[in-house]
Amino acid sequence: MPNRIVFHIDANSAFLSWSAAYRVLILGEKQDLREIPSVVAGDQASRRSIILAKSGPAKQYGIQTGEPLFQALEKYPHLAVVKPDYGLYVACSRQMVGLLRRVAPAVEQYSIDEAWADMTGTEGLYGPPMQAAEMLRERIHRELGFTVNIGVSSNKLLAKIAGDFQKPNRVHSLFPEEIPQKLWPLPVRSLFLVGPATETKLHRLGIETIGDLAHAPVRQLRRILGKQGETIWHFANGRNAEPVRKEPAENKGYGNSITLPQDVTNLETAHQVLLSLCETVGARMRRDRKSGSCMTVTLRTADFRDYTHQKQMAGTTDVTQALYRAACEAFDE
Repeated sequence: MPNRIVFHIDANSAFLSWSAAYRVLILGEKQDLREIPSVVAGDQASRRSIILAKSGPAKQYGIQTGEPLFQALEKYPHLAVVKPDYGLYVACSRQMVGLLRRVAPAVEQYSIDEAWADMTGTEGLYGPPMQAAEMLRERIHRELGFTVNIGVSSNKLLAKIAGDFQKPNRVHSLFPEEIPQKLWPLPVRSLFLVGPATETKLHRLGIETIGDLAHAPVRQLRRILGKQGETIWHFANGRNAEPVRKEPAENKGYGNSITLPQDVTNLETAHQVLLSLCETVGARMRRDRKSGSCMTVTLRTADFRDYTHQKQMAGTTDVTQALYRAACEAFDE
C-alpha cells in the first residue's frame, strides 16, 4: 500500500480574486483589483454591507473580512468596492474543481473555494509530491487566471494546515516527520477547531503552542473540553484518517458560518452578518437547484455556548432576500 499523498487547494481571497480575474481576462480592464486596496461588499450606500473579501493592499490598512463596509471606508476612503457576483463565483469554483478532477484520482470539495485531492499513486505521471503541487499551482494560474495555495501531506488535516502556512500563491508541505519543526511551535489557535474560547481555556492550562497541546495529558483535556479535547489532541499530533471522498453525500441542508474579529453587541451588526451568510447559502442552493423551508440560526458566544433557534417558512425558497428575512426573524426571536 503506497503512502497517501493528499493536497489541499485553497483559492487565495477567492471572491475578490475571481472578480479581478474576470475583469482583467474577460472584460479587458487594465487595473487589477488584487494590486490595489479593494474589497468585495454589498451596496455601498447601506450600513448593513460587510466585507466579504479583501485584497492584500487593503489588509495593510487594517481592513478585515466581516467588518462593516463603512468602517473599512473610514480606514481608507479611496477603497475600491465591487459588488458580489455569486454566479461568477460558482462558475469559477466549478472550473477549479473540474481542473482538479482532470488531474487527481479523487477530489473532495470542502467549500466554494477549497478542495482536497488524493494524489496517491500519481508520482509516475507528475513526479514527486512537491513537484506535482507546483505544477498544479502554475496550471491553475495559467488556465484560470487566479492563484491558490496548496498544502501537501499524508492526510487531509495536515494538508489543510500546510496550505495556511504562508500566502498567497505558495506550496507548503507538512508530513508527519515535519510536525515537530513546522507544527508544534505554532500558537495553539492555529490548529483546526481551536477557536477563541477553546484557546482561552487552553491558556489557563498553560498550553500556549500546538506542541504543548500535543504533549498534554489527554485525560485532562477530555475532562475540561469533553470530546473536543481528545479530538484536538489527536489533531495536534497530526492524526487524521478521513479519506478524500470522491462522491459526497447529497446535501440535506445548506449552511454557512463565520467567526468575527470582534464580538457582536448590537442587532444591526448581527443582521449584516446574517445577510452575508444568506447570500452565500442562497447561491449554493441555486447552483444545486435546491430550496428549503426551515431556517436555523446558531449563535456561539465568546465563552463557547451555543444558542439555536429555528423558523419554519411559509414555503420552500432559494431566494436570498427570503432566506435573510427568515434568518433575521429567527435571530430576533
